[in-house]
Amino acid sequence: MPVLIFGCLILLISNGARSSWGLFLPELTQARGWSRETFSLAIAMQNLVWGIGGSMLGAMSDRFGTMRTLLFGAVLYTAGFIGTVYASTGLELNLTAGLLIGLGIGGTAFGAVFTAIGKLVPPDRRTWAFGIGTAAGSFGQFLFLPVTGWLIRDFGWASALQVHAALVAVILLLALAVRGDREAGLKASGSASLREALHEAVGDRNFHLLFWGYFVCGLQVVFIGLHLPAYLTDKGMPLALGAQAIALVGLFNVIGCLSVGWLGMRISKKWLLSGIYVGRSIAMALFLLLPLSTLSVYVFSAVIGLLWLSTVPPTNALLGQIYGVRNFGLLGGVIFLGHQLGSFLGAWLGGRIFDLTGSYDWAWIGAIAFGAFAAMMHLPIDQRPIAERRAAAQAAATAAAAG
Repeated sequence: MPVLIFGCLILLISNGARSSWGLFLPELTQARGWSRETFSLAIAMQNLVWGIGGSMLGAMSDRFGTMRTLLFGAVLYTAGFIGTVYASTGLELNLTAGLLIGLGIGGTAFGAVFTAIGKLVPPDRRTWAFGIGTAAGSFGQFLFLPVTGWLIRDFGWASALQVHAALVAVILLLALAVRGDREAGLKASGSASLREALHEAVGDRNFHLLFWGYFVCGLQVVFIGLHLPAYLTDKGMPLALGAQAIALVGLFNVIGCLSVGWLGMRISKKWLLSGIYVGRSIAMALFLLLPLSTLSVYVFSAVIGLLWLSTVPPTNALLGQIYGVRNFGLLGGVIFLGHQLGSFLGAWLGGRIFDLTGSYDWAWIGAIAFGAFAAMMHLPIDQRPIAERRAAAQAAATAAAAG
């Protein structure tokens, strides 16, 4: 299916490019004289703008088609990387790496691509397709991290950012093949208008449970992705190990996403999600408690990689299963806002806690506790379609009135 092939290529580039900011943290802060909190705030802003813009860009995909959203996002994404090269103040960094790239990612990453996939792939294969798409994004992380480390080491951080800009610009060509989702969406199930769909979802408890579960996902993965390389260098380990660790996370997440995509067609998605969050917390706790070594970093990266973005396929599949896919872009964008609110806190609080305490210990403890919270959030979810639940409630009310 062309939309899945080209969508995967777009996700490989978009997710790969955004995953490398942890390697730029020590380089840019030293070159520009910024604190870690200054850099962390810009990346936190990037994630927040990505989330806030995601619902608007999702609505744009629902109304005008995903291709136009991808083109718009790719232009902003490219401009953001170029602008970051010349940013010399914290404000300029927030406008380029924060605002422009945040909107650019929102228009080219999972939300946009999954809107097209969700509408064009049959319902019984959506979790599988989302798993393949998420795996492609993770493979991009695996490819970009070592290449970025090599570019920074041999050519400097500015050249590395320029190469990222050139690669992201390739999405402008790939986007031209992603078409047909708008027409398919008009024929799909779901509320007739964006306003009705949003009102129906916001009034449903399950939507809020998915929202806050995704909040924790964002907090955990962005904290680890952005701050793990710096955490390791603080412990006396080489920067190259941090790059290898995040790349290894991306490699094993390919396995994790494909596995979860397969499992999501066979077992309860909410139980699958709860298990993933419990597994993350256990992995982080053991990483902190056991002696730190190169081997422990590799093992942790592999284990957390299996659980990294494996929440994405079942979360999106549940969203389509419960609310339909007619307005999938809008609803997926709102749910993803929860993810990005968590991402904002994971990025910013990691740097803030380090600046206040001189270590990341309390940030790790917080990430572990949030994992337990997310596991509990998914357990009460009612996985039946909302239309089915509404019909059952009306039938029960009619029966009660007749009796």
